Amino acid sequence: QVQLVESGGGSAQTGGSLTLSCTTSPYTWNGYCMAWFRRVEGKEREPVARIWIAPGTPYYVDSVRGRFTLSQDDAKSTLHLQMHNLKPDDSAMYYCAARYGYCNGFKDFQYWGQGTPVTVST
Repeated sequence: QVQLVESGGGSAQTGGSLTLSCTTSPYTWNGYCMAWFRRVEGKEREPVARIWIAPGTPYYVDSVRGRFTLSQDDAKSTLHLQMHNLKPDDSAMYYCAARYGYCNGFKDFQYWGQGTPVTVST
């Protein structure tokens, strides 16, 4: 069973920063596509960023590009999402997801974490 454990959520003010982390096991790392999604209650879940742990080049959706950065810690099987210049629109529950193999856009993720909340205040 693949387990993804998110941490690092919390509150920040507009313009502030937070770093989310997603930790999995060493068996669920190399060769996996890892991604972050977010969802606001009452709205559809939306993708945020992804990377193929092969290693690969990260991809960011337009709304976060230039503000969010993915980084991987191979020794700890952990994916970090550094979020800078936060905006109230970034407030959401953030989920880590994984699928074995290359990234197929933001499709076909089989494994999901429980989520970690982010609240950005004005």
